[in-house]
Amino acid sequence: MDRLPFEDGEQIEKIRVLIVDNNPETREKTRTLLEKEKDITILGAAKTGREAIDLAQDSEPDVVVLDVNTPDMDEIAITEAICRRVPFAQILILAVQVDPNYMRRAMLAGARDFIVKPPLPDELRSAVYRAGGLAQERRASSLRILPHISKESEPTKPQAMARGKVIQVYGAKGGVGATTLATNLAIALQSPTSKTVLVDGNLQFGDVAIYLNEVGYHSILDLTSRINDLDPDTMETVLVTHAQTGLDIMVAPNRPEMAEKVSGEEFFKVIQYLRRMYSYVVVDTPTALGEITLSTLDAADILLLVTTQEIPAVKNTRLFLSILDGLHINRQRIVFTMNRYDRQVAISPEKIGENLKQEVTMVIPLDIKTALRAENQGRPFVLEKKDEPISKAILDLAEIIKNQLAVVANADPNQLKALRQDA
Repeated sequence: MDRLPFEDGEQIEKIRVLIVDNNPETREKTRTLLEKEKDITILGAAKTGREAIDLAQDSEPDVVVLDVNTPDMDEIAITEAICRRVPFAQILILAVQVDPNYMRRAMLAGARDFIVKPPLPDELRSAVYRAGGLAQERRASSLRILPHISKESEPTKPQAMARGKVIQVYGAKGGVGATTLATNLAIALQSPTSKTVLVDGNLQFGDVAIYLNEVGYHSILDLTSRINDLDPDTMETVLVTHAQTGLDIMVAPNRPEMAEKVSGEEFFKVIQYLRRMYSYVVVDTPTALGEITLSTLDAADILLLVTTQEIPAVKNTRLFLSILDGLHINRQRIVFTMNRYDRQVAISPEKIGENLKQEVTMVIPLDIKTALRAENQGRPFVLEKKDEPISKAILDLAEIIKNQLAVVANADPNQLKALRQDA
């Protein structure tokens, strides 16, 4: 393969580009412009979305320059399909105008950058070089999870450190704000001396990445083939680091049907390994009591149980607590939290605690405007609105959890029975 020298003598590969454009004239203009660059190789040009996906899968480009006027498929669907097949590929979208909502949807699908048509030559070249460098870096990084480990070699183990604590965030009814609490709590726990990882346990429809405005190219799916040979380098390869805080994130697979490829046992092993690397492992789990939710409960030191003042949420929480009692799960592990508390609603934390025989430990005030803005912008309110009561409540919640972890650590281990004896 052709390689080019850096100024310091290091060698890099040429940037491999695929062009997708239905218009023959603009397609050739893009090809001619980029072919002039000695550091760029044009792998081919596609006229349709389906052709682009097939070419990308066969040629594995670093960069895909994608025009929005493909006749057979929406460009966001094309982006998602290419990113699924070639995870390191970077998608540059050419559009006449770029709407912020459209940009956000495209970025969640995997788009890297947007260029207004017709692109200025220097702008397009610069974007291709930036994207190409990132693609080659990601490709080199992804290869680190593939090498075979011989039977004679001993898998690398993380440095010895104190056993980290697993915090499961769970709501017995959907829509109670569990993901909002999980993301903001993880940021509140993260510090240089208490490294924290946030795991999206909703493998079908996880939103953790959206709440933090991040895009993950790898997920737990990349670990299952080596589930018994995990090492820190492998684990770090599938994690995304939140630039603003340093919080590490394990995002959900990019397609709902991929969730079936991860068993509860595999998820449990990943969580157990992460607790050897981090002080805190925060896991956002789905409402359904499936393998992932139950295996996380096996591993969790603390269960952050979330409810609201809505009757259906209280009813489902009562049912869930009765299940825990039947399984002899000690309620010391629970930090019961009422989210979106509105003083004008007659259902008070005290009444709920008395009714469910589980004290509401923490109350998060209702602030729909702040929470909704944070979700839509992908900027957690605990960072952007530090002085708001809702943010201060999250910081207080983090301290409560730390204190409860100390209580649990000093309790009789036989009382803190895991959900499954064979785990």
